[in-house]
Amino acid sequence: MLDPPLFTLHPALAGATLPMNQPDPTPAPAHTPAPDFTPAERARGRALRRAQLPWALGGRLAGLALTLVLGLTPAGAALVTATGHWFGGSRTAGVLAGAAALVVLGQALQLPFGAGARTVRARFGLVTQGWAGWALDAVRSFGLTLLLVLPLVLGLFALTAWSPRHWWLPAAGAAALLTVALSFLHPLLIEPVFNRFAPMPPGELRTALLALAERDGVRVADVLVADASRRTTALNAYVSGFGATRRIVAYDTLLSAAEPREVELVVAHELGHVKHRDVPLGTALGAVGAAVAVAVLGLLADWHPLLAAAGADDAADPRALPLLAAVAALLGALSGPAQCAVSRRIEARADRHALELTGDAEQFVAMQRRLAVVNVSDVDPPRLLELLFATHPSATRRIAAARAWQAGRGLAAGPAAGGPTAGTRPTPG
Repeated sequence: MLDPPLFTLHPALAGATLPMNQPDPTPAPAHTPAPDFTPAERARGRALRRAQLPWALGGRLAGLALTLVLGLTPAGAALVTATGHWFGGSRTAGVLAGAAALVVLGQALQLPFGAGARTVRARFGLVTQGWAGWALDAVRSFGLTLLLVLPLVLGLFALTAWSPRHWWLPAAGAAALLTVALSFLHPLLIEPVFNRFAPMPPGELRTALLALAERDGVRVADVLVADASRRTTALNAYVSGFGATRRIVAYDTLLSAAEPREVELVVAHELGHVKHRDVPLGTALGAVGAAVAVAVLGLLADWHPLLAAAGADDAADPRALPLLAAVAALLGALSGPAQCAVSRRIEARADRHALELTGDAEQFVAMQRRLAVVNVSDVDPPRLLELLFATHPSATRRIAAARAWQAGRGLAAGPAAGGPTAGTRPTPG
């Protein structure tokens, strides 16, 4: 993804760290003939960030606090016991009903924060979806969460029943396999739940995008258009899938707002992720991270003071479910900044790939400017927030890196004649 509207974690890198030899290219240019962003554009991005941040951070902190309270006090055990009794009182009923109750409480707690963030984004013209559509998406998210969580928890407690002390050994392997499976299945099963996709009509842009992928040595099955305008005015594109399922996906908002050459630069960035195998590598590292997290979870869940605080006898006790959820949430929160740091380096590398593939630093800068302005991004956020939460370098850093790349090669504005962009379509107008 090119420019997320809010600080988010990179899902393919959950629980993983990735060493990179290439530093984050953030040098400032020697001089800037004219500012890339007007004072009004900078102020608008800062205003959105400041208005959204309390809702975003508040939702994260409230969710973590709820999970910790339920997991580290007898309250969670009481919840599992009570909901299990409603469905017959068996161990299986306790596991499934308790897991469902945790999901319901967690999602219900997030609703006001999500609604607050949506209200803010609507005020800045970034929301096109009505409240009914937003509510329907929340219901879909809740249903998908239950479909994923309930079988997972049932399998987990089957392992704890097999061995309350050594359950984490097979569970770690299962977590790694599940991470890989979800990465492969996401474009086929999850994406269509929230978006509709249509093949991009034949034309110059589709031909140029396919030619760009071919020149990059990346095999893509199709170019699709996502109906993102049903929800937002934000611009984006991505490449998803593996092998025969790989496709270039462009938001319809991007196609309507950006110049065709800028769309090519966006896709060139996304092809960089494919070229450097970021998704398979991130998936593999995420699988390792998931396995390690389960191992740590198993060790902590065998610690008697924690079990006593949670009101559970051992890891096989369904009343230990909130404790396991709390420890997992805490591990995820603590690893968040490291995940974001890895993601920023990967995004910087994809930027460099786009520049090397197209040789067009000026259009890259134009593309970054358009994305930042239309998405109302804070182009130069406080460094602490960027370090803790940002999955992408800021727009000013990306533009500075592009100019430094251009200066380092002594390139004139635009692609070099006869260079790597031969055969692509020039920018109209």
